[in-house]
Amino acid sequence: MTDKHFPIEEIAKFPPPGMAMPVSYAFSPDDKLVTYLHGPDQSPVRQLYALDVESGETRVVLSSLEGQDEELSIEEALRRQRLRLLGQGITRYAWSEQGSGILLPGQNAVHVMDDSDSPARKIVDGNGRSILDPQLSRQGDQIAYVQDAEVYVASVERGESRQITSGARGTGKTNGLAEYIAQEEMGRSSGFRWSRDGRRIAFEEADETHIPVYRIVHQGKDETGDSAQEDHRYPFAGEENVKVRLGVVSVDGGDPTWMDLGDDPDIYLARVHWMPNGELWAQIENREQTRLDLVRFDISDGSRSTVLTETSDVWINLHNMFRPLESSGFVWASERTGFNHLYVHDGDGNLVRQLTDGEWMVDGLAGVDEEGGRVYFTGTKDGPIERRLYSVPLTGGPVACITPEPGMHAVTLDHKFHRFVDVFSSIAAPPTAKVRSLEDGVELATIHTSDDPRIESLNLSPPELVTIETKDGATLHGAIYRPNSEFGAGPYPTIVSVYGGPHAQTVVDHWGMTCSMRVQYLRSRGYLVFELDNRGCARRGLAFEAALKNKMGTIEVRDQVEGVKWLIAQGLADPERVGIYGWSYGGFMTLMCLAQAPEVFSVGVAGAPVSHWDGYDTHYTEHYMGTPRSNPEGYADGSPNNHVAKIEGKLLILHGLIDENVHFRHTARLINALIAARVPYDFMLFPDERHMPRKPEDRVYMESRIAEFFAANL
Repeated sequence: MTDKHFPIEEIAKFPPPGMAMPVSYAFSPDDKLVTYLHGPDQSPVRQLYALDVESGETRVVLSSLEGQDEELSIEEALRRQRLRLLGQGITRYAWSEQGSGILLPGQNAVHVMDDSDSPARKIVDGNGRSILDPQLSRQGDQIAYVQDAEVYVASVERGESRQITSGARGTGKTNGLAEYIAQEEMGRSSGFRWSRDGRRIAFEEADETHIPVYRIVHQGKDETGDSAQEDHRYPFAGEENVKVRLGVVSVDGGDPTWMDLGDDPDIYLARVHWMPNGELWAQIENREQTRLDLVRFDISDGSRSTVLTETSDVWINLHNMFRPLESSGFVWASERTGFNHLYVHDGDGNLVRQLTDGEWMVDGLAGVDEEGGRVYFTGTKDGPIERRLYSVPLTGGPVACITPEPGMHAVTLDHKFHRFVDVFSSIAAPPTAKVRSLEDGVELATIHTSDDPRIESLNLSPPELVTIETKDGATLHGAIYRPNSEFGAGPYPTIVSVYGGPHAQTVVDHWGMTCSMRVQYLRSRGYLVFELDNRGCARRGLAFEAALKNKMGTIEVRDQVEGVKWLIAQGLADPERVGIYGWSYGGFMTLMCLAQAPEVFSVGVAGAPVSHWDGYDTHYTEHYMGTPRSNPEGYADGSPNNHVAKIEGKLLILHGLIDENVHFRHTARLINALIAARVPYDFMLFPDERHMPRKPEDRVYMESRIAEFFAANL
């Protein structure tokens, strides 16, 4: 049982119990070392470590980097928001693909270690100006980076920098930077790529000058002026997107060659790839996200030819499961059967064979061993709430499971396909990190086991994982956190913890569910807490996702209501005392559940809620809803603002004033609707927070208010 008296400050601590894990695992180019970032003694301040795979010896490679304690610039703070980086200290590093160098980026400088035993040398000094997205060439002898909207290249040996792009600085355009949509929604964080020979760089020119400025004012700052505001060119659903071009430029500079991206300028540049033979390929998605073209370019003149085209009546989900084969052709993932699976295509895009099949999903392509003839991937073959590592022959054949332990596995393979790092956890086991044999999964070395004393002192109880079947036959996965036995056998006051949105899954066999500290705090106070992945969530196949197409806020609400009714039928939930809370899409869901099912939900806490989808961005929103012009009824029905008059329960709204993702404008419009409908509400504002509160004092205050709100109203 959880100690019912643990202080509320425990909810706000980062990381949660058992989650002070190493991150960013990588094998050195010779596979002798496994390197990673970790904060000793539960600290969020990370250092660079290395494990010698043969000897098992672990050492600190680098404890700190010059300038790491400087206040973050706006550019760096936003970059970390997009990458969801919460750690401090050394936050990123990268081995050169060849040689032994290690890149160590900082926000105003770039350092390089010649090998893991050498000191860090400053190669590039930004002189107080942000250096964005530094990347080593494959050979490790050059660094490319973006500064003041242009791409630069520096020699690792001499430290000399030269600007190789021009025409963007001071114009509102950028060269070499991924636009907001690419970073936030498309999973493409970089705007340039090194060629394999280190002689060219493919870069994106992003033009957002035609997109109106959306200004965010830092009202909580003591000062005023330019430092207290930031301007964003935010592409709202149905409005204009950034215009992109793809160029190739020599590392010696000169005029770029522009690639032909097609006759339609309103497209998404989804992915860019340099092939083993020196060709440049790209994935181009249409605005409607129903077509994806894999194209090759002639970099001498920019002309293009189409290699492969994917189409969908629902939508195309972007992925990172494209792997060129050194011999010829490529491995590719597709949802053409309704479930994501792997295929081999020849160099002209013709299908050679399908590698995996069935009503389950391939999550990620972990590696392709051409010499050994095997493809390694992670997926849901053993259940949708798990992730395991599998392999399949490159020539086709049976799928073999390498990680038989039920739960969630995240893997990093070595270069020679002998070993892999396996980060494993389940609801009953905190995360561990081990080096294992890729042949048979045998453990070879331990990198990390949890020694967090809070696990024992707080005596955290894992949830009970359940499945329920809806009236129309859908199978949904849920998690029940029962109160301590001292509160009896039920029925209990019940709180639903919800996200509910697409492209995410919350109910999984992972320790993160057990160390969900708000949940543990609430259940220790006598509440039953319930989580349910409704239709629309990820990792269940395209048909399961597509249930919400063009109608967000409908099927998800119905599924959550069925979940509560199932709890009531089990004698677990008190039907008169059911609350709900969620953040972002979960905040939207909280509002929609309160409004559409007031007979079920009597209390709600909505954090950073989307109140109207016309106020969210193009790529995410249009993926599921089309545009406001193509789907006006869906946008109207999917806006909580149009339903708030039906809310009967108690409502608490929370939002960060400088949220650049779900703008505070959503809550302002929501409050106008509540006032017009004369619906009472409570409100909590965080002047200095973005999409998720990060300051410890803000987090403690927020958790205290949420707990008090439920105690007073449920």
